[in-house]
Amino acid sequence: MSAPSRPRPTASARRADAGRPAGADSGHTTRPSRPLTVGIVGAGRVGAVLGAALAGAGHRIVAASGVSAATRARLGQLLPDTANVPADAVARVATDLLIVAVPDDSLAALVAGLAETGVLRPGQVVAHTSGAHGLDVLAPAAAAGARPLALHPAMTFTGAPDDLANLAGISYGVTAPDALRPFVTRLVADLGGTPEWVAEADRALYHAALVHGANHLVTLVNEALDRLRDAGVARPEKVLGPLLRASLDNTLRLGDAALTGPVSRGDAGTVARHLARLAVSAPDSVPSYLALARRTADRAIAAGRLRPADAEPLLGVLADERRKAVA
Repeated sequence: MSAPSRPRPTASARRADAGRPAGADSGHTTRPSRPLTVGIVGAGRVGAVLGAALAGAGHRIVAASGVSAATRARLGQLLPDTANVPADAVARVATDLLIVAVPDDSLAALVAGLAETGVLRPGQVVAHTSGAHGLDVLAPAAAAGARPLALHPAMTFTGAPDDLANLAGISYGVTAPDALRPFVTRLVADLGGTPEWVAEADRALYHAALVHGANHLVTLVNEALDRLRDAGVARPEKVLGPLLRASLDNTLRLGDAALTGPVSRGDAGTVARHLARLAVSAPDSVPSYLALARRTADRAIAAGRLRPADAEPLLGVLADERRKAVA
């Protein structure tokens, strides 16, 4: 990415800049005004794809780490010219930006270990891709003089080259020091995305929302597909696909006004029949149906879609079935 044109620095300014870390400007605001030297610790589904995207934007991905056969194959596809070396070696050569893309529960120990080995340096940006964590987990890196950055792409990844097309226009949940914001803005622009600034205290809530919407959607859809198969539908994806796509589109546009179905109408008898049949054919689905039906009723009432008086029989059915489920 190219920086906006600026007046040519004076000789004294050039001498002052000579001792600064790569990418740092005179206001101590790191700016990717030239190709960055980048390393990736954890070249899994997320790390390898982000690395390939940054390479496509002209940055230098000098090293990555990963030991599994899947990781080696992924690097061969997405970053064939990038050396696969241990994590500490990646950190040493990633002079501008170190991306740490490891599972949430492994992040703290890995960052602490890198800091203890002395491979992190002042001015180097150390970014993790966890949605659940903010800057606290990068405290050891910050203590070593590195600049901490939480950079979470709000997208699901398979680790295949096709993922690169999905990055266009996505949001990145970003938590960063104020001085790093210009760097982040330009970096995310290079990835084809938009930064969504998330406060440190809101990081867990931000991630919970994404997990609730995306991960639980996978479970919900698979449950629905299974129940259609139980009902004898040969191609449940053909039946469900158009309905779900329309429901998602309507919900994103209209919010709670997109709600349809028996709960929104207060059809207690229909819901009771659903629960009775599920109890016989798929008892494991009953608790999730009950929980979602109750939450749907609450939202329908709050949105004015279902009158409280009309909801009473429905809520009674849900309460009775919940008592049975826990008995």
